[in-house]
Amino acid sequence: MEGTSSQQEKDSITSPLLSKEEDEKLEENSPIKQVALTVPTTDDPSLPVLTFRMWVLGTLSCVLLSFLNQFFWYRTEPLTITAISAQIAVVPLGQLMASKITKRVFFKGTSWEFTLNPGPFNVKEHVLITIFANSGAGTVYAIHIVTAVKVFYHKHISFSVSLLVVITTQVLGFGWAGIFRRYLVEPAAMWWPANLVQVSLFRALHEKEERPKGGLTRSQFFVIAFFCSFAYYVFPGYIFQMLTSLSWICWIFPNSVLAHQLGSGLNGLGIGAIGLDWSAISAYLGSPLASPWFATANVAAGFVFVMYILTPLCYWFNIYNAKTFPIFSNKLFTSKGHVYNITDIIDSNFHLDHAAYERQGRLYLSTFFAMTYGVGFAALTATIVHVALFHGREIWEQSKSSFNEKSMDIHTKLMRKYNQVPEWWFVCILIATIATTVFACEYYNEQLQLPWWGVLLACSIAIFFTLPIGIITAITNQSPGLNIITEYIIGYIYPGYPVANMCFKVYGYISMTQAITFLQDFKLGHYMKIPPRTMFMAQVVGTLIAALVYLSTAWWLLGSIPDICKDTSSVWTCPGDTVFYDASVIWGLIGPRRIFGDLGTYEKINWFFLGGAIAPLLVYLATRAFPEQEWIKLINMPVLIGATGMMPPATAVNYTSWIVVGFLSGFVVYRYKPDWWRRHNYVLSGALDAGLAFMGVVLYLCLGLEDISIDWWGNNLDGCPLAHCPTAKGFEFQGCPVST
Repeated sequence: MEGTSSQQEKDSITSPLLSKEEDEKLEENSPIKQVALTVPTTDDPSLPVLTFRMWVLGTLSCVLLSFLNQFFWYRTEPLTITAISAQIAVVPLGQLMASKITKRVFFKGTSWEFTLNPGPFNVKEHVLITIFANSGAGTVYAIHIVTAVKVFYHKHISFSVSLLVVITTQVLGFGWAGIFRRYLVEPAAMWWPANLVQVSLFRALHEKEERPKGGLTRSQFFVIAFFCSFAYYVFPGYIFQMLTSLSWICWIFPNSVLAHQLGSGLNGLGIGAIGLDWSAISAYLGSPLASPWFATANVAAGFVFVMYILTPLCYWFNIYNAKTFPIFSNKLFTSKGHVYNITDIIDSNFHLDHAAYERQGRLYLSTFFAMTYGVGFAALTATIVHVALFHGREIWEQSKSSFNEKSMDIHTKLMRKYNQVPEWWFVCILIATIATTVFACEYYNEQLQLPWWGVLLACSIAIFFTLPIGIITAITNQSPGLNIITEYIIGYIYPGYPVANMCFKVYGYISMTQAITFLQDFKLGHYMKIPPRTMFMAQVVGTLIAALVYLSTAWWLLGSIPDICKDTSSVWTCPGDTVFYDASVIWGLIGPRRIFGDLGTYEKINWFFLGGAIAPLLVYLATRAFPEQEWIKLINMPVLIGATGMMPPATAVNYTSWIVVGFLSGFVVYRYKPDWWRRHNYVLSGALDAGLAFMGVVLYLCLGLEDISIDWWGNNLDGCPLAHCPTAKGFEFQGCPVST
C-alpha cells in the first residue's frame, strides 16, 4: 500500500492532471491542477470593459512597449520588456484616473449615453490593457527583412513596402487563430501555462486577501520581489556584467583552447557555466517559472543530447572538417576557416553570381550551427507524427461535433453567456490580408522578389502547422518553429532570391506564430472572462498600432546609428538580425541544394527528417507496451528534439540557467512546498520580469545615452577569448594559438 500511495503522489507531481480524488473535490473545475489552483471560477458580467481608461492606458502601453522592445532588440544582449511591466505600471494610473476623472454622464437618456468614469478601476479593463501591451511585447519578425536588406545587403526597400509586409504578416495570423479556436482555446486540456503568470498577477493586484499568519499576501510578496529584482539588475546590467555568464572553467585554464570551448557559456558548450542574470535566463525560452516540470525536463534532455553528446562527437571526429571552424558560431565560413565574403557573390540584380561563388568556394558552417539545422528538420517531422499519434483522435472527435457539456470545464461554461466572435469575421480578415499580400508581392516584385504562388504556398504551410504546433505550445509552453522548413522549401523551388526567401519564411512561419500568440491571448481572456468580441477588438487595434511603431523605431535606428549591426565593438551588434541574414544567405542566395543537397557538403543532414518522424512512434509504442509507466507519456519528442531551436542566437548559458531555475521551481518547490508555489510562483515570475525591465530602462536613459561605462575585468563578458579558435592543425588565426 505504501508503494501505491507513493506512486500516486509522484504522478500528481510530474503530470499536470489532477488526481481522481482532487478532481472529485473540485467537481467541474479544470482538470489541470495548475489551472485549478490559479484561475478563479467566478465571473461578474456587470463589470465595464470598454472604458475610456482602457483605451488611453492600452494604447499608451502598446506604443511604449513596441518602441522600447524594438529599441533594445538591436543590442548585443537584447532586453525584452514583457507585458508584465505594463500590467504593473497601469494599476496606479488606472486608479488615479478612476479617482480624478469626471463621473458625468454624457447624452443621458439617449442611445449615445456614456461616461468617462464608470467607477473603480476593475480587473477586466486591466486585462484588456494587458492584451494591448502583449501586442507590443517581443519583436515583429518582419523587421528582420528590413534590417537584412538595408544593412547587410545594402539594397533599397521603401518604408511603404516595409509597412505592407509588417502589417500583413502580423494580421494574417488572425485567420488561422479564428479557424482553430475550438481546438486550442475552449478545451480544458489546452491550458497555456504562460497565461497563469498573468492570471496570478491579476489576482494579486485586484483581490483583497488576508495576510496568512507568519507570511505575506501576494501583493506584499510581489512588491518585495519587484524591488529586489529592480535593485539587483544594476549589477548584471551595468556594474558586474560577467554575472550574465560565469564561465569558471575558463578562469582555471586561461590558455587552453579546449577548456574555453568546453566552459564558455556564450561561445562554447557552457559546461559548468551559470548565469545570475534574469534577462539571460528568460530571454529566449520565456520564464522558467511558467514552464511545467515535464516540459522543462524534455528541454533539458534535448539540450544535453545536442550540446553535450551530438556536437562534441561531430567536432572531435572532425565531421565536415569541423575542427577548421569554431565549435559554436553562427558565422559563415570558407573551407579555410575564414569568414565568408557574401557581398562578392551577389550580382547587380541582387541574385547569386555563380561564377563568383565558384571562385570563392563552398560555404561552411560551424559544427553546432549545422547540427541545429538537423534537429530543426527532426523537430518538424516529430511534431506532425506526435500530434497525429497522441492527439489525432481528439482532433477528429472535435471536428465531427461541437463540444458537449461533459467536455467543458467551468471556464468554458461561463464564457458561453457572451456573444462569440463569428467565424466569418476571421475569414474576411484572412481573405483581405492574403489579397493584399499577393498585390504587394506582385506590384513591388523588384523589392520583395516573391511571386504570387509563393504567398499561397506559404499560407498553406502556415495553416497546416498551426494546429499541431498550437497543441504542443498549449500543453508544454514550448513552441517548435517553421523557420527552417519554410526556408528549405522556397530555397529549393526558387533559389538565388534572398529577399523572396525571407518573405516566404515570414509569411509561412510568422503568420503561424502570430496565430499562436492570438490564441494564447484568447485563452487569457477565457480565463479572465473577457467578452470575446471585446477581446478581438483590442487585439486588432493593438496589432496595427504595434506594427507601425515597431517599423518606425527600426527605421529611425537604422538611419541614425553609424555602422549598426556591423561594428562588433559597439552595443548595437544585432545578434538576431545577423542570424536571420545568415539564414537568408544559406537558404535564399546560395540555396539548400548547394549546401544540403547533391551539390553541397551537408547532404546527410537530411536524414534527420526520418529520425524525427521515428522518435514519437517509439514513444507511442512504449506507452502501449508499458501502460503502467506514467512517466513515458510525459516524453514529448517535438519539445525534446526541438529544445535547441533558439540556438543561435541563444547560447549555452541561457539554457543551463533556465533549466536549473525550472527544476527548482517546477520540481523541488512544487513538490515539497506546494502551498508556497501556489501562492507565489507565478507572482515571482512577474515581479522578476517587471523589476528587470524598469531597471533596464533606467540604466539606458541615465547611463547608456551618455555612453558611460565601467571598464574592468568584471565587465568582460564570459572571459573565454579562446572559445572561438579552431583546432585544426596548422591553421593560423588572430589571437589563437596554432594547433600542432
